[in-house]
Formats: sequence, structure tokens, C-alpha cells
Amino acid sequence: MFTSQTSSFQESIDVEERDDFDSEDISGYSQKTQLNCYYTIYLYQGTRSEASAENVAWNQRRADSTTSQEDFSLTLIDSSLPSEAEPELRTYISRRLSKGALLGGMGNIATVELSLPEEAVGCYCCLLEQERSPEQPDADGNGYVICFMGGSEKGLNLFRLELDKYVQGLHSSLQTPELQNLETEVRPYLSRWYEESVLHIYRVVQLVQSNISFLLHAALSHTHVEVVNSDERTKADVSRFIKAASLQGLSQQDTTAASLCKALSEETQCDLVIDCSTSPPTLLNNVSNRFCDDWNQAFLNAAERCNPFLLRQILENFKLKAIQDMNSLKRFVRQAEMSHYALFRCCQFLQGCGNGDVLLQNARAEHSDLPEACSIITVLEEFLRDQSQAQA
Repeated sequence: MFTSQTSSFQESIDVEERDDFDSEDISGYSQKTQLNCYYTIYLYQGTRSEASAENVAWNQRRADSTTSQEDFSLTLIDSSLPSEAEPELRTYISRRLSKGALLGGMGNIATVELSLPEEAVGCYCCLLEQERSPEQPDADGNGYVICFMGGSEKGLNLFRLELDKYVQGLHSSLQTPELQNLETEVRPYLSRWYEESVLHIYRVVQLVQSNISFLLHAALSHTHVEVVNSDERTKADVSRFIKAASLQGLSQQDTTAASLCKALSEETQCDLVIDCSTSPPTLLNNVSNRFCDDWNQAFLNAAERCNPFLLRQILENFKLKAIQDMNSLKRFVRQAEMSHYALFRCCQFLQGCGNGDVLLQNARAEHSDLPEACSIITVLEEFLRDQSQAQA
């Protein structure tokens, strides 16, 4: 039992030796040279919609940068791509739109071959539709197509939610006629997509270094993390890391998650404090366990390679292993209600996984309305306390 459990855990941790992120996603990426990334924004117009005077003038001035189809036209507004690569991307986007493969507000990720040093890159594209006027409720909508390119399709898929959210942040900036704020707002925002949507996990690992296990434990145990003596960006990065590492909404139903949060609020629980007045930062009230400690080196190795895609994959594997262990404990608890041997297996499992405190915390909240299960969990908690005291 312990052999298979250890083997499964090691396979989860050793993702960097199996995945192809190093070769696909970070060619040319080092601490001094950032991964090549690009952006493009197009004006999208349905041919059945009534174009505004500003958009007609825009299209006339940019006739060489406009691709027209039977149902729509696509006009280049701005791009960081080389001049020979942008028409290739516009052709690709036009084909996707013709097939109805781009739905309003939903990002689409694929591999595109362009005239770039990388040749094939991952491409995220999203159609942001403008609100339709009451006078033309059935007309084809107008809007903007936003494209981000860099790394591989596999790597960008790990950050799909972040990219969707980042694109939605453009809505308010795209309301001015002819995008008069292109140079002051839109272009700087688009240029930061990789830094803001992909690199936040890498920045947090670089910030806390070998203390990353304390943040992982805080995320699993629903411990509040407070960052002091730092800028707003660092606070936002840490908050996003904790949210990305948390299991809330993945392993339990919403009612169970709410029960867990209520149970934790009733307990005396100290916040994890990250004091950035020192370098490296000082962590106060830090708590970890063997499970989280064992993942430290995998995160540090990926950060040393400057590979944010690999970091995200390791984080997802960390969460997957925690969920698998939670499901195993739930199965053992159900069996232990009818078998003393199953209770013994529960104890063995908790002793071997190294994450018993977090697993029992979640199990108690999830089984709060089941007296028999709660009594089993109480026995297991006493077992872990006795084991901890014996080791101390």
C-alpha cells in the first residue's frame, strides 16, 4: 500500500521530467530574456449591422489591413506581430469566424503557424461583442477580436481563466470612437498580457522561495494570508496564488465549502503573515506539513528554469494529488463505520500521506451532519495527535 502511494506521489511531483514544457514553451526564455509574446486587436463588423460613421472612416483608411467576408469584415487596429506575420493571423482568425468557432466572450486557444522565429505558437483569441442597439436587435454584432500569442497551446490552456478575465478588463477601454485611447490605454494593457496573466505564480515562488510550502498549506487549509509592507501588485499576486492553489469549488459541493468556511471561522486560527520589509520576506504564524514540504523542490526547480507554464502544471498536479487523497480518506471513513480493519487502514493512510491535518479538517466539515463519520474522524484526529507527540 505504501509503495503504490509513494510511487503515485512521485509521479505527480516529477511532472517536469515527463512534460514537454521546457522544449515547447521556453525556448529563448531566461532570466534576462523574456519569452517572445505578441498581441493583436481587430475591429469586427457584421455586414448586416449598421456601421457607425467612425467605423466606416476607420475601414476606409485601413483598406489594406481589412479582410472582408460575406458575413463580416475584420480590420487591424494594432499588433505587435512582425508585418509579415499579421496577415497570416488575420487569415486564420477569418477562417475561425467563418466557421462560427469564436463565440462572444469565450476564449479559444489553438496552435498557429506564423512567420515568426518560433514558427508555431500558442494563440488565445476572444471576440468581445459590443452591445446591440434596441433598433437592431437581430443585426450581426460588432466588436473586437483580441489575440495573444506566445508559448504553446498546451501552456496557454493552463491559464485560460486568467486570460479570459484579462480580456474582459478591456471592455471599458474599447468604448471610445476610433479608439482614441489606443496609445494611452489599450496598447499598454495589451502589451502586459503575459506579465499580468501568466507570470504571477512565478513571481510568488521567486518572492518566498523555499517558504512556498507554507502558502500551499494555507491554500489547502483555508487559512487567510495577509501581505504587509509590500506594493499592491505583490498583494494581488499572493492572493491569486492562494486562489489558484485552493481546492474550494473543486473537491466539494458549494454547501460543503460553505460549511467548511463556517467551521474554520469558529476555530481559533492565526493568519499567515508575509512581511516584505525584509529580503527574503519573513513569514509569521507559518504552518506546513510533510505533504506540502515534499512539493517545495518541484516548485523551486521550475522557478529556476524560469518556466511559468511548468509551475502552473506542478500546481495543478499538487491540487490533483490532494483531491485524490481526500477522496481516498472519504472512502476509508465510510468503510471504517463497519470495519475495524478499515479504521486501521485509515490510520495507515493518514500516517503515510503527510497531509492528515488538512484532510481531516475537510472531512470533518463535509461529514458534520453524520454522527458516525464524525466519531471516526475524532478517533483519527486523536491518532494523529498521539503520533505527533510521539515524534516530538
